[in-house]
Amino acid sequence: MNPENQPAVPEPVVPVPSVTPLKVTVQALTATGLTGQVMPPSARAASGSIPAQSPHQPQIEVGVLEPGYAGQSVEEQPYVDDSAPPKRGVFARYWDKIGGGSLTLSLLIHGGLIALFIAIVYTTTIEPKVDFLPGGGSKSGNEASQQLAHQVQQKKQKTMNKSTPMRKVVSNSATAAISIPEIPIETMDVSEMALPSGGSAGSAGMGAAGTGGGWGTGTGRGGLKGFTALPPSMKQRCSSLERLQKLKESGGTPECEKAVSTSLEYLKSKQKPDGSWGTSNKGAMTGFALLCFLGRCETPDSPFYGDSVMKGILYLVELSKKNPEGIMCEKMESNAVPYEHGIATYALGEMYSLARLGGKPLPGMKDAYEQGVKTVMKYQHADGSWVYATGTYDPAGREDLSVTAWQYQALKSAKLSGLKFDKLHTAIDKTVKYLQSKQTAAGGFGTLNRQGPYNQWDLSGAGILGLQTLGNGKQTEIKKGIKFSYELFKAEPPSWSNVNLYAWYYYAQAFFQNGGAEWKYWNETALPQILKNQNPDGSWSPNLPPGRGGTQGGDNIYSTALCTLMLEVYYRYLKVGDRDASTSSIFDRK
Repeated sequence: MNPENQPAVPEPVVPVPSVTPLKVTVQALTATGLTGQVMPPSARAASGSIPAQSPHQPQIEVGVLEPGYAGQSVEEQPYVDDSAPPKRGVFARYWDKIGGGSLTLSLLIHGGLIALFIAIVYTTTIEPKVDFLPGGGSKSGNEASQQLAHQVQQKKQKTMNKSTPMRKVVSNSATAAISIPEIPIETMDVSEMALPSGGSAGSAGMGAAGTGGGWGTGTGRGGLKGFTALPPSMKQRCSSLERLQKLKESGGTPECEKAVSTSLEYLKSKQKPDGSWGTSNKGAMTGFALLCFLGRCETPDSPFYGDSVMKGILYLVELSKKNPEGIMCEKMESNAVPYEHGIATYALGEMYSLARLGGKPLPGMKDAYEQGVKTVMKYQHADGSWVYATGTYDPAGREDLSVTAWQYQALKSAKLSGLKFDKLHTAIDKTVKYLQSKQTAAGGFGTLNRQGPYNQWDLSGAGILGLQTLGNGKQTEIKKGIKFSYELFKAEPPSWSNVNLYAWYYYAQAFFQNGGAEWKYWNETALPQILKNQNPDGSWSPNLPPGRGGTQGGDNIYSTALCTLMLEVYYRYLKVGDRDASTSSIFDRK
C-alpha cells in the first residue's frame, strides 16, 4: 500500500526512562574537529555530517550511547534525557577527580580495620617492664603494679609448665623408694632451668642471643640481665647441666638430687598461711627454708615453688617493717634475736643476688635486706664477734662463735650482692681476726671443754668456713683447722646415732671447700647416713635434743633444712680452689 495515499497517523510516543548519559567519543566526527564533543542537533545537520532529523523522530544526540545499546545505529537509539545533571558537592567532585569508586572505598575501609587490629594486638601483647625492686609511688599504684606483674607472670608460668624440658630421675640405691638400673647422672629429673632467664640453655650455657656456648651476655625476662649478672660463685646452681656436672664431679649421686626434691616438697607442704615456717623462732626457720629453695635456684619465678618462695620473702619483709632497726625476729623478747636476724638476712641476701634473673616484683625486699645488713654491722663487737641477746643485739655481751657464724654468712651475702655498704670490709676484717683468735693450739675453733657449749669439736667447721670465705690468704689457719677436723672424724667416724646437725652443716661445707682426701672421706661416710635417714615424707628427724641439733621450730623444719643444705653443698657455691685465676676473690677490695 502506498503510504502517501493514507492519512497521516501520528507515531506513538514511547516513554523513555531518563538515565544519565554515558558520553563517548564518536570517531565519525573527527573530520569536523569536534572529536569528543557533543553537538546540538541543528549544528550537526548544518555541518552535513548527519542528516537533519524529522521533528517527529526522537531527538538523538550523537556521541551519547545508552548502556545496553552498544552496536546499534544512531537512528535506532531511544530518546535520552540530555538535561543538565544535578549539581554535586566539592567532596563528590574531588572524589570523581581522583578516580574514587566502590573499590577505592573498600580498600580504605579494610586498611583502616587492619590498622585498628594491629594497634589492639600491640597494646595487649607488649609486656610491661617489671622492676623486681620497685620503690616509691602510692599504695594503690603499687598494688595495681603488683597485680599486673602477677598476671603477666602467671601467663609465663603456664607457658613454661607446658614447654619446660625434663630429664629422667633415676636411682640405683637399695634405700631409695624406687630402685632401677644404673643410668648416667646426666639423665636425672630436673627442669632445664629452675627459673626463667636469658633464653634457653643450649650447648651447656648461655650465649649472646640466649643460646650458645658459655655464659655469654643473654638478656633475661623483663629486660633484666642474664647469667652474667650472677656472682661467679653462684652460677652453677642455676643451670641444670652445670649443677648436675658439679654433683657428679664432687662425688654426689643421683639419689642426692632426688632427696633434695623430696625435701623441698616437704617444706612446701609445711609453710604457714602467712608465709612463715616453724612454730617458734619463725624468722630463722623461714630463712632456713628459703635458703633450701634458693640453694637450687628456686626463686619466685620458679614454676614449681615460686609462690612458696615469694610468700616466705614477704613474711620476712613484714617482720623487718614491724620491728625496730629492721630486725627480722618473731618475738623481740626472745634471746634468739641475733640468731634469727642473721639467718633471715642471709636468706634475703641470696634472694637479692638471684632476683636479678627473675621478673616478679619483690616489694620492700631490698630495703629490708639493706637495713638487715646495717643492723648486723652496727652490733658487731669491737673484737669482731656477736652474741645472743634478749630484745636486741647486745653490744656489751660476751662473744659467741655460734652466733658469729650466722652473722658472717650475712656479711658474705652482702659482698656477693654488689650493694654498697659503708665499712663492710672493716666488718669483714674484724670478723676474720675474731675467728683467728678462737683457734686452739690443736687447730680447732672453740672452747677446750668438750662437755661444755661452743667447744672445738662442735664449732671447728664454723671457724674454718669463715676463714675460707672471708679470710683471703689465711691458709695456715685453714690447714690447721682441716687437719684437726679430719683427724677427729677419722678417729670417730660420723654417726647418725650421735649426730649434731649444726656441726655437720659447717663441717660439710668446710671439707667441700677444701676438697682432697678430707672431703672424699666425709662424703663417703656422712652422705650415706643423711640419705638413709630421710623420712618417707622428705623430712629428717634427729633423735637428739634441740641443743644438739634436734628438732627446733616444729615440723622438723630445722633438721630438714640443715640436711637439705648439706645435700646441696655440691653446687651451692663454687669451690674457692676452683675459681679461675683471672677471677678475683669475692672479697677483694674494689
